[in-house]
Amino acid sequence: MRNCATGRHDHHDVYAAQCPCRDVLDLLANKWSALAIGALEDGPRRFGALRNRLEGVSPKVLTATLRRLEAMGFVTRTIHPAVPLHVEYELTALGHSVAEPLAGLRTWVERHLDEITAP
Repeated sequence: MRNCATGRHDHHDVYAAQCPCRDVLDLLANKWSALAIGALEDGPRRFGALRNRLEGVSPKVLTATLRRLEAMGFVTRTIHPAVPLHVEYELTALGHSVAEPLAGLRTWVERHLDEITAP
């Protein structure tokens, strides 16, 4: 176990109520975060392209999701000076490192959906 840099506790423990691990887990377990990371695996995308790929997401929710991913270091936002502004989102090295396990989860869901009892 690793010592906690926040000083809130002795080690990282996602089961501990005060561990900041929970904030990261909350973000990554969110469907829009998992899908946005997957949509960025092949390279940078503009906001509109992301919105089109993530069918059903509202611009407000996508903006909030991308801001949280950026704040936690999973995504970078680059503004290219142009008229109109050209903004691209791209996975960081940290984002690429979490993309693989999230891809596994997405693939598992697709493969096993027919076995899951729907409510």
